[in-house]
Amino acid sequence: MSEDRLMDIETKLAFQENTIDELNSVVIEQQKEIDRLKNTVAYLLDKMEQVADTRMERAPSNEKPPHY
Repeated sequence: MSEDRLMDIETKLAFQENTIDELNSVVIEQQKEIDRLKNTVAYLLDKMEQVADTRMERAPSNEKPPHY
């Protein structure tokens, strides 16, 4: 194998390793964002259930009419 060809292969390998590292960083950040979003959605769903429960407790069908 000629020295120039070996150098070209090493250069391409170095660029590929750099690209893989960059892509890995992006994937890690995306997973962190997905986890944050999942937590936010779970929190909001819990709050919505709490509000719905509170509204059900105060619903007119659950209250006695004023003449009782």
